[in-house]
Amino acid sequence: MSSSIAPDPTRLLSDLACETYNAERNDSASNPGPQNLDLVKLSPNADLPPLTDHGVVEPFWCSFDLAHRRVQEGGWTHQVTSRELPMSKDVADVNMRLAKDSFRELHWHLADEWALMLNGKARVTVFTPDGAMFIDDVASDDLWLFPAGAPHSIQALGEDGCEFLLGFNQGNFSEESTLLLSDWLKHTPPEVLRQNLGLTANAIENLPKGEPLYIFRSDEPVKSVEEEIAEVARHAAKPKMSYTFKARTMKLTKESNAGSVKTIDSKNFPASEKIAAAIVTVKPGCMREMDWHPNGSEWQYRIKGKGRMTVFPGEAKARTIDLNANDVGFVPNMAGHCIQNTGDEDLIFLEPFVAPEFQEISVNKWPRASPQQAAMAHTKFKKEDLDKLPAHASPVLR
Repeated sequence: MSSSIAPDPTRLLSDLACETYNAERNDSASNPGPQNLDLVKLSPNADLPPLTDHGVVEPFWCSFDLAHRRVQEGGWTHQVTSRELPMSKDVADVNMRLAKDSFRELHWHLADEWALMLNGKARVTVFTPDGAMFIDDVASDDLWLFPAGAPHSIQALGEDGCEFLLGFNQGNFSEESTLLLSDWLKHTPPEVLRQNLGLTANAIENLPKGEPLYIFRSDEPVKSVEEEIAEVARHAAKPKMSYTFKARTMKLTKESNAGSVKTIDSKNFPASEKIAAAIVTVKPGCMREMDWHPNGSEWQYRIKGKGRMTVFPGEAKARTIDLNANDVGFVPNMAGHCIQNTGDEDLIFLEPFVAPEFQEISVNKWPRASPQQAAMAHTKFKKEDLDKLPAHASPVLR
């Protein structure tokens, strides 16, 4: 990563002062001792931060590639929660892959589950408290929302299986402690199962033994999604809403020559009452504008590309790090932040929030919307400078 990507902190000095300053800074920052050079290359701004960084800011970066990966017959999963990223007290995420025709077992949990399909196809089901069974097929860039307590399943479709990102509105959530159907049945006395299910002892004996199924291989569905919907309609209520959202076909919320944003929240995805999100694309050399969010912390997942993020939590503190594909970033509630694309391909990332609605405040629009005299007094900008601020531009800037 070229050092020319980062803004030059000496840009206001004379040429001679710059030369002297850079020599002193390079000497002060020299590190002849042991280093993990692979990590230094991944985040050069953490190794040599810009001069604007200051104070102690809690770690707000992690990577799924550093998290334990649980591999089973049929797929794998790993997670980033408040245990791996202590700042993230209200959001936890799981990255999961299912091999061809494999299932994520029927289960439920204490938190809402918001998901983004990363690749492949899957068939999802969710059973709601009013007795309705919802079934749908999803593909790359589609979403789903399963409410807390509602049992659901996921099955991979097609030769390549599928991979998806799961978000939960509970920071200490653990994928290891979800409530599994096979686990419950295994820990219920057989005579109780016979009485409750109305089955014979031989039928109960056929239930899975040993460890819970969790992720397991199965057979390809013999019926289309339409046929399965018709099948369950004979003995289940019709769903009152959709629990999936086809984000791949939605119209862009904001777009410019610098990139685009798709915003998904309860306004266009009614089932997502507690989790809002944006899918952001930033072109090379461009940036996600300086902003903050007044109604929640921002959890981030890098889908593609690499970028540099600065977080300002107040009290004269700021920290800059570099993030790459499969990395997680976190911005505390109300903290100012910005993200630059420092690579040579599109930077694509997800921004989920524990909130019913996506809200943001732009550092560009704020002074433009303020009385000019007040804005000039605070920024020392001239009137013509204020007029240049991109008040109505896309959240992604060139």
